[in-house]
Amino acid sequence: MITQIQSRLKSLTLAAAAPLLAAGMLTGGMLAGAAPAAGQTNNLESEFDRALGTQSREPQTFAAQYESNFERRIAQLADGDRGRIGVYAVDLTTGKEVSVLADQRFPMASTSKVAIAAVFLAGVDKGRWSLSSEFPLLTRIKSKRFSSQRANTVSNRYVSGQKLIDLMISKSCNSCTDALLHIVGGPGAVNQWMQRTAGISNFELSRDIATLVRDDGEYDPAAWIDERDSASPRAMGLLLAGIYNGRWLTPRSRSVILNAMQATTTGRDRMKAALPVRANLAHKTGTLTRTASDIGFFRLDDGRTIAAAIYVTGQSANLTDEARNKRASRSKRDRRIADITRALYDGYAQQPGQNGGRQWTNGVWTGG
Repeated sequence: MITQIQSRLKSLTLAAAAPLLAAGMLTGGMLAGAAPAAGQTNNLESEFDRALGTQSREPQTFAAQYESNFERRIAQLADGDRGRIGVYAVDLTTGKEVSVLADQRFPMASTSKVAIAAVFLAGVDKGRWSLSSEFPLLTRIKSKRFSSQRANTVSNRYVSGQKLIDLMISKSCNSCTDALLHIVGGPGAVNQWMQRTAGISNFELSRDIATLVRDDGEYDPAAWIDERDSASPRAMGLLLAGIYNGRWLTPRSRSVILNAMQATTTGRDRMKAALPVRANLAHKTGTLTRTASDIGFFRLDDGRTIAAAIYVTGQSANLTDEARNKRASRSKRDRRIADITRALYDGYAQQPGQNGGRQWTNGVWTGG
């Protein structure tokens, strides 16, 4: 024990040891290698750990702590006993955040299309291409799962950039998505924009949609985190916040995304089922094996806008149970999203909306 303590003390730099010397916990002799008295050994190790923060700590309580009943309600609805559920929501006026597993990765599925649209429109803003330019659709050719690194596609007709975005978001058109993904430079270009331009981490687009759909079901997302084509709810929520607040796009490009999200027809039993029409929901859904998601904006009666990202996996017992009744399992995931959305709407409506004249923009306070 004494030898171990001496070895640890010798490895300290003078800078690291200075607070201990000042507190009288160490002496120059100890730093030089002198052994402490036998009766001081245990006390010395305890003082050493307390000073440098290396001691083991037991939590004061094992019960989860919530600041409000609102947060407790969201946590209850996002209980993961039947699968992982991730939630991130933020009031774009006050900056009030609510989260459950917000930094854990979930399959993006088609919610990644919002990021692809943002990258394409950023290129429009820089004059690299235009919304009126026509580009070839890329339609997947049927092939066996995992038969190639990338699924084969065929180009059969040309569609305008504006139409590609509208169909990609509102109808979740996969051929439109791969067309735009090809234009911007592939998954790597989207990742680079997210990291360098938007400053958002915990996001990775790995494959085109044709390959993602062809090879869907390789892992159970309720039990395994596959970082390919995944993002954290917080990352997607911050992407939404930045788009809404005009952080990276011109007003025209911003309106293109928001209008397409307002026209979304997929996921009628998810966010849309939980909100009144006056909430002006603008959203994008995602669906793959044992996973469902919905990300978007909704408005409260006092004019505040909430950005929310909800990812639900599992809800059926396992893959076998899922296979027996896919419709029931999907319905359970949709209902979870709807219940969480309604709780967010009600909870934020009861929160104060004053912010002292400041605006919360993608995690940064401005004004006031």
